[in-house]
Amino acid sequence: MSASFVEILMVEDNANDVELTLHALRRNRIANSIHVVGDGEEALDFLFRRGAYADRGDGVPRVILLDLKLPKVDGLEVLRIVKGDERTKLIPVVVLTSSREEKDIIESYRLNVNSYIVKPVDFEQFTDSVRQLGLYWMLTNQTPS
Repeated sequence: MSASFVEILMVEDNANDVELTLHALRRNRIANSIHVVGDGEEALDFLFRRGAYADRGDGVPRVILLDLKLPKVDGLEVLRIVKGDERTKLIPVVVLTSSREEKDIIESYRLNVNSYIVKPVDFEQFTDSVRQLGLYWMLTNQTPS
């Protein structure tokens, strides 16, 4: 699958969370181009143009929404690789996860995450959190070009 410019790379294996997040972002007209991958390995392939993404165009997402509990390569390892590579270390990464574990929060910040958000269980709270997240990272925050 070839992808052109992507504003948001969403790394999430839970189909319900993907659907809710996409609904909230689109309902609020926050991002035009969202690419979803279901595991950490695919996220890294997308970011580093490997495998199925070897022919995708240049450019990096404006923000990565990253779950921690992922198949193949977990979210902390994705974060470690993204923030440790010169090509991707400036991309803002927002951990959007159900984990409230202190060790996950500490390790995420140690690895230079830009924000850590625990997914609310309530649908309306979740939708509002995604709306606020999108407004901040897509409209308010300034990133290097």
